[in-house]
Amino acid sequence: MAKRHYIPITADVPGAASQGNCALIRKVIRTALAAQGVTAACEVDVLLTGDAGIHEINRDMRNVDRPTDVLSFPEFEFHPGEVPGEEDADPGTGLVPLGDMVISMERVAAQAKEYGHSKRRELCYLVVHSVLHLLGYDHLDEGPMKREMRAREEAILEELGISREA
Repeated sequence: MAKRHYIPITADVPGAASQGNCALIRKVIRTALAAQGVTAACEVDVLLTGDAGIHEINRDMRNVDRPTDVLSFPEFEFHPGEVPGEEDADPGTGLVPLGDMVISMERVAAQAKEYGHSKRRELCYLVVHSVLHLLGYDHLDEGPMKREMRAREEAILEELGISREA
């Protein structure tokens, strides 16, 4: 039997943790992990919040005094393409604690409108983006690292059947 990932999802804004959103987020995380070659059972904690909530977390954790769309807090410092193994698992749970992701559902709606696609597509994109951050990808420059991350995002979204128009 395949090991399953543990993906607890909480929300501090009404309606964000709907059954549909939670199922979609879990599917996207599992697909992204599989696409990256992760075979160890992992834990990814997800918080769905609003602009005020993510602004507070961004300020407290990163000293950035503004809201953003998604925050990722990796447990490990992986390099792009590196994946966790069983040796990274918590002995108590048997799961690799990859880290936390925080998503502003207000940003999901605003960016979906801005980019002309669905909230579903924007949510999927932000979840994939965050998983890649948890696995060591970054986009601090406009160079090869950013291009590699964008290529991985597009490949995973394509695997999920999520197009830019979706």
